[in-house]
Amino acid sequence: MTRETAASGLRFLQDVRDMCAADKCGHYGRTWTCPPAIGSLEDIAAECVRFNTGILLQTTAYMEDAFDAETMVEAMETQKNNFRKYVKLIRTEYPEEDILPMSSGGCGLCESCTYPDAPCRFPSEAVPSMEAYGLMVNDVCKLAGMPYYYGKDTITFSACVLFIEG
Repeated sequence: MTRETAASGLRFLQDVRDMCAADKCGHYGRTWTCPPAIGSLEDIAAECVRFNTGILLQTTAYMEDAFDAETMVEAMETQKNNFRKYVKLIRTEYPEEDILPMSSGGCGLCESCTYPDAPCRFPSEAVPSMEAYGLMVNDVCKLAGMPYYYGKDTITFSACVLFIEG
């Protein structure tokens, strides 16, 4: 599912970046697409001011029960694969400086990231997460007029691309 949204309504929250710093996912300070490598919250917010629109993309899966890890993993992989294809297509239509893709969860392109010892292996394909940018995914969904929660025994992954249009 996709929906266009106004990029001007995005809020970059320190609370979300603090969740990143708690390092529950194991990527904080270990990848080029996560904090602190992607810059301060202030720098990110300043960078994003120039984008005037965006599109939100979601994958929702129905699980057998709340502990259906297999479906959760499959849905995440489906979202990541579809989002990578979408970003690849968008990058053929827009100059690199006119788009900002943000994924569901960490980049995950490489088995192990080169950060901080060497440059990113795939800088034109690496994508930070919405959370790395300090975005509360639920808030972005509301801004786009899309649900974040689709009901009992569902899992939804959201990603977005910001654009400069016009």
